[in-house]
Amino acid sequence: TSLPEVLTSIRSLNQNTPNLAAGNLLGSNTFNMLLLAVVDIAYRNQRVLRKAALKHALTGSLAVMLIGLAVFFILADIDIKIGWVGLDSLLLIIGYILAVRLIQSNNAPVDKSVLPEIPKDTPSLKKGIIGFLLAAGVLVIVTPIMVKNANTIAEITGLGSSFIGTTLVALVTSLPELVTTLAAVKIGASDMAIGNLFGSNMFNMFAMGLTDLFYTQGRFLAAIDPSFLIIGMFGLLMTVLALIGNLAKLERKIWFVEIDALALIILYILSIWLLYSRA
Repeated sequence: TSLPEVLTSIRSLNQNTPNLAAGNLLGSNTFNMLLLAVVDIAYRNQRVLRKAALKHALTGSLAVMLIGLAVFFILADIDIKIGWVGLDSLLLIIGYILAVRLIQSNNAPVDKSVLPEIPKDTPSLKKGIIGFLLAAGVLVIVTPIMVKNANTIAEITGLGSSFIGTTLVALVTSLPELVTTLAAVKIGASDMAIGNLFGSNMFNMFAMGLTDLFYTQGRFLAAIDPSFLIIGMFGLLMTVLALIGNLAKLERKIWFVEIDALALIILYILSIWLLYSRA
């Protein structure tokens, strides 16, 4: 589900708009946490997010660490490169790989004797792989068109690629997370829903490091507009708030909305307003 973010960021570099690439990745972090609030409201009677919160505390904490690293590297502006790639980007990539290994090592082994039988009408693995590759191929084709149109919107409206990347582009590239999360909750796969969102935030920071491999004009993190520190910090705050709200099991509601879900919505709106005021 993070493939659109990766392809969009790489294509943005090809069109010489690194701010669009950065806005896409950092904006997706805040949007993913907004999705937690959406799921909280849509399935408020099930409280599935709270039930699975402890299982994903590690993933959420590692997402916080990687977002914090990215924000720190943007602030610190460490001008060290290995080849054409910044040391900061390489550290983000290494940090993500170590985080995945840590999650893997902390997962309990699966007891194959209690796995449910695969339904007879389930498509074959071959069909699944072909369908996945076709979907990925469509993304490769349409991503350049979307990036070009996003740049056109930024120029016509005068809002700039930073704001458009953080809002419109991040929204579009995060639609797979929205669909996957709602579908997962609907079929009772709450673990997949939460892991998808926290894991996507982790992967977005890995993608920031990966994008530097395709940026040949210097260090990618050094080319990012300082205004992105705002959206980066909001992504960090919203991820922390999502962890606290789920682990603390807050049950207070304002009308029909849980107070932690409402706080996530307010923070998201505030982040967009602050970024707009500086556009």
